[in-house]
Amino acid sequence: MFISEGDVLDAVHRIAGEIMVDYKEVPQDINLAYNQADRIRCGDNGIFKGVPLTKEQKKLSKIAHSIYTKYRTDGKYILNGDRLIICQSNANKAEIQNEYQDAEINPIGDWTGGTDVDTGATNRKLGSDMADSVTGGGLHGKDLSKADVSVNIYAWLKAQETDAPVEFCCAIGDEIIDGRPYSEIVEIVREFISDLGGFEKFAEWGLV
Repeated sequence: MFISEGDVLDAVHRIAGEIMVDYKEVPQDINLAYNQADRIRCGDNGIFKGVPLTKEQKKLSKIAHSIYTKYRTDGKYILNGDRLIICQSNANKAEIQNEYQDAEINPIGDWTGGTDVDTGATNRKLGSDMADSVTGGGLHGKDLSKADVSVNIYAWLKAQETDAPVEFCCAIGDEIIDGRPYSEIVEIVREFISDLGGFEKFAEWGLV
């Protein structure tokens, strides 16, 4: 699928507003391009694992989703046993405290968030994207030929389905992973991303 410069600019403006974009496009490395020339093959090396979500992780994800319906700005949340820590930018602390009465909310005071703080835009939010399934590589900013994306997501989906940890190893150029053609794994992940509403929606929450 070809993505035009206009598509890229539209996506940037849709997410970040009317900002100036310095757009440059260069050809892919010829050897990497050749790897995908006649069929879809694994586009990277790595060891990837999928781990079922714990009750604690599911509970924290539910809390994060709930807070996000009201405060659609940066937030970081921790649940360690009974200890709940909520760091939410641009928030009414009393309002959140009323709903989560035992939580520690913005421990050192209010904050604004944004690009001057830490947006996770460089694939640093691996924990919130993948929970215990964190291995090599991030889930964002790459196409589905890359194992960082497709094998990571496939492993996570299989772990939730089987309720057991799974682990896969692959080399660039591999055509079979977990007994499946790599192209089949890509299609499973493509359908998963599509059902979420596309890569932009996927980037909001990752896998958790």
